[in-house]
Amino acid sequence: MSSYWQDLAINSDGYYEADDFALATYRLVTDQVIYYSDRGSRKAFGIIDQYERHVAKALAPLGVTVGVDRQLMYAYALPQHSSPTPATVPQTMFALVLRGLYEDGMRAGQVSDESGEIICDFIELQEKYRLMTNRELPPKGELEALIRAASRWGIVRRLKPGNTDLSGLEIESEDGGIAIRPAIRVILGESALQQLALWGARNQDTDSPEQDSDAEEPTLEDTP
Repeated sequence: MSSYWQDLAINSDGYYEADDFALATYRLVTDQVIYYSDRGSRKAFGIIDQYERHVAKALAPLGVTVGVDRQLMYAYALPQHSSPTPATVPQTMFALVLRGLYEDGMRAGQVSDESGEIICDFIELQEKYRLMTNRELPPKGELEALIRAASRWGIVRRLKPGNTDLSGLEIESEDGGIAIRPAIRVILGESALQQLALWGARNQDTDSPEQDSDAEEPTLEDTP
């Protein structure tokens, strides 16, 4: 494979080195999503954008599909096989809620034209989480852990107080909030929405989380 990257580096007329291709490809696999707007990501995104076909060819034997959204400026890698370390139930539930929130935001026209992100403070997140799951949002420590996991999957970004999204919208809440990132629609596709709808329907007639204790937990095969 080193000769493969070396040939591409030579064809780039010295603009990239072989290690640049190897590192960009490795990062795509480990991060799953690379956003051009993220700090330190421009070179990696540029390589994958320009050499998408070559990167895809290199990763195909590993069962990884590569794609680039050139409008919202991100690249992604999707494994074709289930992860050996599947998401936990809380992680799955949180990811499903984020996916539902993103669709709600899209329908309401709340998406940023520049970043494709949907901004959500914790008050809204708490309300939507309760509505979609008939459960309370996990306490702060657990919630932050869920956000970190979702960040590693490339589907959410933690916003501190005063942070802005990429279009300049300021987060006024003293606890900050989250930005749900556009790759969530790729990472968690239509099957995720169907599972969220089916799971929500099972809980529709319950009045409290206690009444729902025997309901089937959500499972998400597409979860990273």
